[in-house]
Formats: sequence, structure tokens, C-alpha cells
Amino acid sequence: MLNSIFSFIFGWALIFGKPWDILLISGALTFLITLSYKYLTDQEKMSHLKSEQKRFQEEMKLHREDKEKMMEIQKESLKVSMDYFKHSMKPMLYTFLPLILIFGWVRNLYPAVEGAKVVLIPLPFWGGLGWLGTYILSSIVFSTIFRKVLKVH
Repeated sequence: MLNSIFSFIFGWALIFGKPWDILLISGALTFLITLSYKYLTDQEKMSHLKSEQKRFQEEMKLHREDKEKMMEIQKESLKVSMDYFKHSMKPMLYTFLPLILIFGWVRNLYPAVEGAKVVLIPLPFWGGLGWLGTYILSSIVFSTIFRKVLKVH
């Protein structure tokens, strides 16, 4: 049942063939994940927490000789980092299960071994990778682009 649902949703990408199909699926999923982070988190708070983290890093550089001051700053920095992490967990919880299900579908599209040879997806800049390596590398690139364009913190 899920196979037919995902084939319906992402079937348009499969007509382009390797490597374009996995790149298009990666781009679509990364875009949806980025949108979920944008709208399921308080972007102003995330931006504030990020700037606090940067401020703590600069303070630690200034006080690296003073161990006591450094420990105080690290303690405060850890609180801010944990708060940032807590806020970023909500979108992760919403996207984790659908991604795992979609990965199962994609894994069935690209068997790891055909006969005696390993199936690699040829990419112009990265050489031959399996579908998962291709997905990971392309999602890093897409995520960077989408986060900048959509101003996601």
C-alpha cells in the first residue's frame, strides 16, 4: 500500500532515470523538511539562540586563559545549546517516520546488488555512489540552498 502511495507521490521523478531521479527525490524531501523547520519552529527565537551561541564562542576565545571564567561561559553556552536543540526536535519528530518509510521505498527501487555487482549511481561531480550516499550528499547541498533562500535558522 505504501509502495503505491510513494510511487504516486514521487513517480514523476522516476521517469528521468539515474541519477536525476534520486536527486529530484532528495531535493523534494529536503525542501519539505526545510519548510517543516521553518514553520514548526519559532524562527526569531532560533535566530536569537544562534546569535547567543556565537557570542559565547567569542567570549570563550577572549577568556581562554581564565579557566574559571571559561567554565562559567561554557555552562551558559550549554544551556543555550540545549534550548536550541529542544526547539529543533519538534520538526524532527514530525519528519522522522515519513522519511524512514520513504527510505524503505527508495531502497526497494535501488537494490544494493544486482547479480554479482554493486549498483552505483553515476554522478558528474561525486563519482559513483549508492542511492543513500547520493541522497545524503545532494540533501546537504539542497539543505544549504533552501535554508539560505527560506531564511531558516
